Amino acid sequence: MATIVRIEPVTRIEGHAKVSIYLDDCGEVSEARLHVVEFRAFEKFCVGRPFYEMPGITNRICGICPTSHALASVKAGDAIMGVAIPPVAEKLRRIFNWAQYIQSHALSFFHLSAPDLLLGFDHDPATRNVMGLIQHYPEVARKGIRLRGMGQEIIRILADKSIHQAWAVPGGVRQPLNAEKRDAIKVMLPEAFETVELALDLLKQSFARFVGEIEIYDFPSLFAGLVTPEGGLEQYGGLLRFAANDGTLIESGAANDRYRDFIEEATEDWSYLKFPFFKPEGPYNRSEYAGMYRVGPLARLNICDFAGTPRADEELEAFRRLGNGRTVTSSFHYHYARLIEILFSLEKIGQTLDEEDILDDWVCAEAGVNRLKGIGMVEAPRGTLIHDYSVDRNGLITDVNLIVSTGHNNLAMNRTITNIAKKYVHGDSVTEGVLNRVEHGIRAYDPCLSCSTHAVGRMPLVIRVISPDGLVVKEYSRD
Repeated sequence: MATIVRIEPVTRIEGHAKVSIYLDDCGEVSEARLHVVEFRAFEKFCVGRPFYEMPGITNRICGICPTSHALASVKAGDAIMGVAIPPVAEKLRRIFNWAQYIQSHALSFFHLSAPDLLLGFDHDPATRNVMGLIQHYPEVARKGIRLRGMGQEIIRILADKSIHQAWAVPGGVRQPLNAEKRDAIKVMLPEAFETVELALDLLKQSFARFVGEIEIYDFPSLFAGLVTPEGGLEQYGGLLRFAANDGTLIESGAANDRYRDFIEEATEDWSYLKFPFFKPEGPYNRSEYAGMYRVGPLARLNICDFAGTPRADEELEAFRRLGNGRTVTSSFHYHYARLIEILFSLEKIGQTLDEEDILDDWVCAEAGVNRLKGIGMVEAPRGTLIHDYSVDRNGLITDVNLIVSTGHNNLAMNRTITNIAKKYVHGDSVTEGVLNRVEHGIRAYDPCLSCSTHAVGRMPLVIRVISPDGLVVKEYSRD
């Protein structure tokens, strides 16, 4: 008799979701599905608002990544105004974005994933969280909290607030950097580098314990993200690139406003999260994962030709040795890629703060509506983020399309949890350790489903085994 095992809610991710594991007549897994159960309708209720209000509205999509939404939105506004922003404004926006990488990746690694990586999947769930990390690895936990705080503090120094800022605006930014603020940022960097090196050492030491997971998370897909015109690692601007599983370039670099040539969005009736896929590969077919591509830290390191900073390039070389020398295809290594990107962000912040014009006070260009369409694209910590706006001649929004990073990874996340479930779930008996392994398959992508984070304690978790006629034949509960 076919049954369904449900995990609800999924814990230690940003937002709310549940997982259904479908068993066939023999009790073996046929499929696993990630259900995103929140509906927020930002695209719809933005219609009718002035385009210049969009950064303030959309940065409230999430309390974890408001900076990323603000930057994608102001870049769409730049395009509607048809302006080239002052050079120093772009540099300040980039520092803003690199600081977001530091705080977001530090949260993902130390707060959400380190309990699994350092304590183990089968550790007591009552302490398999940041509090347990503090108990067993107090110095690691302290440094991780400090590192995230540094990223937030850099954002605060630039924008006067660490969350839901109104600093980045269409045309540039609201206020320049001064010498005091510049020096306050620079003094934080040495400690931050030290913490990243510690995290890299701990993560590499853990690989031997997770050989099985590394293999399960390994599957073929395309990779997508932004690169510099020279092919370097890019996190703010650049060209849209797609690469095959072995690193062969499918599209070496397309202008951002051509994204619809490559990306189409499908829907399923069991999730509010859309299913983007690579359009040139043909019609959407979720059962065969046709057109699946991955974005985010792993993808960015796979598609770029180089990072462009000394320490990150050295670590990138070591990273690629885990794969075929160009691409690393196990999603388990998203964790490693995040730490490399923190390293890169710290180096880039240091370099940019030393540039002669960084204290220039010309930080905003002014213009009205010069185009009726604007596309803003950035690399958010979790992956490529697209804001696509249409306006009327008065600058009022007539249409909005948002493709968030987690959406790009939707097919890959479903593939990952299916692989994990097929390995560990046999029949309707599911252990706590197995449930956590399924959840970690999602956490590897650091999905951002809303603006809440479940991190401490044992969250309510209900697993239901459902017969084909819809009757609940077995139920598991964490509380």
